[in-house]
Amino acid sequence: MSHETLSVGLVTPPGYPKKLSEQLSGELPQLLRYYVRDECEWNVDSSVDPLTGVTEKPEEVLEAGCRRKENENWDYIVCLTDLPFFDGKKPILAEASTDKKVAIISLPGLGSTPMVKRIRQSILQLVNEMYYGSPEKGREEAQQRVQAKSDQQNEELKDKGSKQLFKKGSVERLSPIKRVTKEDDSSIDVQYIVKSRISGALRILTGMVRANRPWAIFPAFKKVIIFAFATGSYALVFPTLWQLSNSYGLWRMFMLMIASSFLMVGWIVMAHNLWEKPRQDRAKYLRKLYNVATVLTLLVTIGIYYVILFFMFGLAVLAFIPMGLLESQLSGPVGYDNYFYITWTVTSISIIIGALGSALENEEVVLSSTYGYRQQQRYKTANESNEREKDSQQTPFPTEMKANKANAER
Repeated sequence: MSHETLSVGLVTPPGYPKKLSEQLSGELPQLLRYYVRDECEWNVDSSVDPLTGVTEKPEEVLEAGCRRKENENWDYIVCLTDLPFFDGKKPILAEASTDKKVAIISLPGLGSTPMVKRIRQSILQLVNEMYYGSPEKGREEAQQRVQAKSDQQNEELKDKGSKQLFKKGSVERLSPIKRVTKEDDSSIDVQYIVKSRISGALRILTGMVRANRPWAIFPAFKKVIIFAFATGSYALVFPTLWQLSNSYGLWRMFMLMIASSFLMVGWIVMAHNLWEKPRQDRAKYLRKLYNVATVLTLLVTIGIYYVILFFMFGLAVLAFIPMGLLESQLSGPVGYDNYFYITWTVTSISIIIGALGSALENEEVVLSSTYGYRQQQRYKTANESNEREKDSQQTPFPTEMKANKANAER
């Protein structure tokens, strides 16, 4: 029996979403045969289009997806984007058009939990929706087909309902996802949104922080760590720091840690101009969302930086300060808990010193962690690509140039 061949295109903006699509494109054909139709041969291609990471309007991504699908002769297309989308004020996780065979997945809507598994199941679900249709009849047919399977390798997909974007976990109990079918003139037939605005906002924010990949910024802090550790180690030699840590209470230590972390974040934001300013082409709530995501991303990075410095200073305190010398300088009982408080104090102080006295090693890495900068770069790339296409269309081919020249001579 001859197999029908169907093609699916995964289109992403440059960066981390591109790596995800390349990782998934190799394993999806087999999963599509199981979850959608096993009488078909499935081909999955991954591609990059800057427009999927530029616009905040899902309609524009849908239109761009339609054009790309026609140009590439794909049967279906799934656009992955790291931009947040909203229906009113409710976050959109995914949506699909069964007529145009185009689907969109907003990665921030998936939250901060492990993404590859959820994206994989989301792609399968959206292709299933586009193949069988989103009405009840199509969903029942899709569910019966999967339930009739006996493949033990994909038991997880068998347990997933045909109306679920992905298999429910603990996060979905706190932030439930609602499947909505559109019956108006909208080009979208099915949409997955978060029911609660509060839990949806938390899901979007944590998802945006994950999309910013704060751990990828950390290599830019090498110079700051060296400078902070050098100055902090020098300060450890003087008893004043020991006496301060012995006088501070627990609440003051926490306040010093929080204040130093926020000062570091503030310095990075101001020094590298990361704060999004009001713009006519960007909604006010999106600008606020981008700024909050930037601050949270930097706080996570500073947290990693703080922990590393803490352990480095812990070793330095044990090496530099003998217990007998510490007892001679401090009043009251002295023990290893004093080492802990000295380490805590010098770490908080050195973060401030490191922020004021050094520069980040790679500014481009820090800038690329913000949504506004990534969009500007992608928009620039998209414009350059459009300009090249226009030039190529306007410039005649060599044979045409020769023909035109011959006609002119005649």
